[in-house]
Amino acid sequence: MRKLFFVLCLLVFAQAATAQLFSKERLANLETFDNRFLTWGYFLGFNSYDFKIEYKNQNTDLNTDVLITEEAGFNVGLIGDMRINKHLNLRLEPGLYYTKRDLYFPNFTEEKDFLREIKSTYIHVPLLLKVSTKRLNNIKPFLVGGVSASFNLSSNEDNPEDNFEGQFRTTTNTTYYEVGFGIDIYLYYFKFTPSIRGVFAMSDELVADDDPNSPWTGNISSLKSRGVFINFTFQ
Repeated sequence: MRKLFFVLCLLVFAQAATAQLFSKERLANLETFDNRFLTWGYFLGFNSYDFKIEYKNQNTDLNTDVLITEEAGFNVGLIGDMRINKHLNLRLEPGLYYTKRDLYFPNFTEEKDFLREIKSTYIHVPLLLKVSTKRLNNIKPFLVGGVSASFNLSSNEDNPEDNFEGQFRTTTNTTYYEVGFGIDIYLYYFKFTPSIRGVFAMSDELVADDDPNSPWTGNISSLKSRGVFINFTFQ
C-alpha cells in the first residue's frame, strides 16, 4: 500500500511538472500569492502507518518477530502558513488522522491470542519548515521538514487490563520528526499542492504488560510508529 501511495504521488508530480515546463502557455496565475505574510487553507489525504519494533533478544533461529499489517487511513486538517522570505515558509498543519494496524504475535494458535487490532485516531500537529525553489511558470517544488506531536483519541494507556485480557496498550502522546517534498501548483483561482511526507516517532509508544515475562510485550524493548502521508492542499 505504501509503494502504491508513492507511485501515485510521483505520477501526479510528474504530470504537473510536464504540463508546466513544456507547455507553451506562460501566463502566471496568482502572481502575488506568495507575497502574503500569512495564508490559510485546508488539506485532505491518505496515510499508511506501521510500527518499528526493537527487541530485547533477537533470536534468528526462532520465529520471534511480530508481523504487522497496515491499512490505508485518511487525513483532514487545516493549514496556517507564515512567509519568512521568498524561499522559506513556516507552516502549522493541525489535522485529524485515522489509521488501523494489525499485530500478529508468533507462537500462539488461537486468534484471540495472536491478533491485536490497533485502531488510532490522532490529533496530529506538525510545525514544519518549507524550503522552496524559484517558481517555474505555475509550479514551485519544495522540501519540507520539522517536528510534530500527536494525541491519540483512541488510546487505552490507562486501561488496567493488558494483553492477558486481550488489550494491547499504547501511549496517548507521541512526538515525531517529519521529512517530505511536494509541488505548489498555481491554478487560476487557488493554489493546489500535492505532497508526500515520511513520519517517524521519536518516543516509545509501548505500554508493557504487568507481567515482565509477558509473551506479548516481554521481549519488546521499544515500539515506535512510522508512516507515510499523502496530502492534497488547497489554499
